[in-house]
Amino acid sequence: MKNPLSKKSKKKYAGSIVLGLNDAIVEITGALFGLTFALQSPKLIAATGLIVGVAASLSMAASEYLHEKEDKKAKPLRYAAYTGFAYFITVLFLISPFLLLSNIYASALAMLIIAIIIIAIYSYYISTQSKISFKKRFFQMALISLGVAAISYFIGNMIRSYFRIGI
Repeated sequence: MKNPLSKKSKKKYAGSIVLGLNDAIVEITGALFGLTFALQSPKLIAATGLIVGVAASLSMAASEYLHEKEDKKAKPLRYAAYTGFAYFITVLFLISPFLLLSNIYASALAMLIIAIIIIAIYSYYISTQSKISFKKRFFQMALISLGVAAISYFIGNMIRSYFRIGI
């Protein structure tokens, strides 16, 4: 039986893994940051983030399946599994500070640090595989993720104020 994580297999499915990681970092970091200021309860933020993350990982996996099936690729289910799994694991890392820390601001900061570490690892891998500048790839991805988080922060505050949420 072939090892599904062989070097050839890793390269073949790297795009699906990157898709799951990238999308999770941008979406879930933004969502968690917005939820931090809207809900102000670490456990509620973690639970909401997990629900959103599971739904989004299933959605990403389904989209990847349909995309790969449309492109007539062999084993579209495997592509979908790599995308969904990468997304879900990233979600678990990002919500973990909200489960481990009681202060929402410390949790949000820890979540951003984890996101930056994931971006650095991801950028290093992509730069070594594709001969792309690590620095350029890292700063581009970090800027996008932190930009989404900043926008979500403002949206979370506006929603909290508008709906007068005080949890």
